[in-house]
Amino acid sequence: MEGEEGTQQPQLVLADNLFLLTHGDVDDIEKVRLRDEVFNYIISNDMAPLYETLVPKVLDLDQKVLDSMRAKIDDELRKLDERIADAEENLGESEVREAHLAKSLFFVRIGDKEKALEQLKLTESKTVAVGQKMDLVFYTLLIGFFHMDFNLISKGIDKAKNLFEEGGDWERKNRLKVYEGLYCMSTRNFKKAANLFLDSISTFTTYEIFPYDTFVFYTVLTSIISLDRVSLKQKVVDAPEILTVIGKIPYLSDFLNSLYECQYKSFFSAFAGLTEHIKLDRYLHPHFRYYMREVRTVVYSQFLESYKSVTIEAMAKAFGVTVDFIDLELSHYIAAGKLHCKIDKVAGVLETNRPDAKNALYQATIKQGDFLLNRIQKLSRVIDL
Repeated sequence: MEGEEGTQQPQLVLADNLFLLTHGDVDDIEKVRLRDEVFNYIISNDMAPLYETLVPKVLDLDQKVLDSMRAKIDDELRKLDERIADAEENLGESEVREAHLAKSLFFVRIGDKEKALEQLKLTESKTVAVGQKMDLVFYTLLIGFFHMDFNLISKGIDKAKNLFEEGGDWERKNRLKVYEGLYCMSTRNFKKAANLFLDSISTFTTYEIFPYDTFVFYTVLTSIISLDRVSLKQKVVDAPEILTVIGKIPYLSDFLNSLYECQYKSFFSAFAGLTEHIKLDRYLHPHFRYYMREVRTVVYSQFLESYKSVTIEAMAKAFGVTVDFIDLELSHYIAAGKLHCKIDKVAGVLETNRPDAKNALYQATIKQGDFLLNRIQKLSRVIDL
């Protein structure tokens, strides 16, 4: 399952290509290349079950190719069943497990989700070692990420955590953090994803789901909207593991550093360049608009933090945009309760009204105290009865 360093699982590369084939922003010439690449990969791996699901929306039906793949699958399954039967009759439990695992991986390879999960479950029943059971969970998680089946992924992660209570090595535990981080990011839990990614940054070995460059890309993106300035500086901006590769990813270094250094015009420029990368990412695409809003909330809040009042013109100049754009943008964020300020349209001034943390805590304590007193009074009435 683990590829060479920097090598992604071919099935996940295929999933990325299938996503791009259905994406409206990918040009037709690129789609022709992707379609050929997908078709050739499916043929070379006899992925008849997957091929049938892609016809006719993504690929055209070639009956001869389909029949040929089916024949090869039947022949290979016959050999695998013979191997299992031979192992059960003549060999030990370890060989029986290996034979069942080979059949599981065959179903994974041809893209038959249901049969792969069924066979992995059967293989697990013949597995004793916790480490080997964990590897089976990782295969299940890869199937989940291929099909974007979040229910399957969630159950797999919970199962892996339960297995770790029985034992398990640190290498597998660290790998699980990356899998869980990707799941959290894909389900819009960016804060937890950022923490999991940052915990794994110095021990990353999970090359089967994405290369290290992509891991750094996800880590920076999730951290920017999740961490405060001090934590961002310590864990991301100055992190040597990130500094070694961040320059290889277009716009990412400018995106991170211009935010921290308050170079807002450069930040917006880098942000515009990154949007295409985010939009074409299979895991981030569903959250594209949400992420855009969250990033702008962070950067506007950071700018306004330094002022009690500031002219709209000065803010527009700092960001390299028009006054009308900033006026419209801020009005949406203020109405949504994302920014604590008000616009004086006549004077052309923004006045911040940051909430007092101590006062908010005091009000919350009073409210909780009243609630507790009411509960005690109700309880006393019951006891009196």
